[in-house]
Amino acid sequence: MSDLVWQNDEQMAKLAPFFPKSHGKPRVDDRRVLSGIIFINRNGLRWRDAPAAYGPHKTLYSRWKRWSEKGIFARMMAGLAAEHGEKQTVIIDATYLKAHRTATSMAAKKRGRGRLIGRTKMSA
Repeated sequence: MSDLVWQNDEQMAKLAPFFPKSHGKPRVDDRRVLSGIIFINRNGLRWRDAPAAYGPHKTLYSRWKRWSEKGIFARMMAGLAAEHGEKQTVIIDATYLKAHRTATSMAAKKRGRGRLIGRTKMSA
């Protein structure tokens, strides 16, 4: 597939200092997983719709979730922005907002607070 996103050596070299240290078992290929995460977010896909070239969708999701909770991606963005002197610039990525909105709505449904959409009561 020609529309897949792959990080090149220069990009990976810039991002490598932000990766957490591997403890014990080596991590699955960072380039493949990070490229898959970017592809999913860029295209607004579900994790299970990730192309097979990026590996199992569960691996992509697990890494995204774990690194998000640890603030790895936030540090990456701040570090890359600092390299360019853009310390006061803030960019809101719509894919993050979409993911947050989806995650929030899923959590609400799990708690039994799901809402019905498009239903109206008709009177006789």
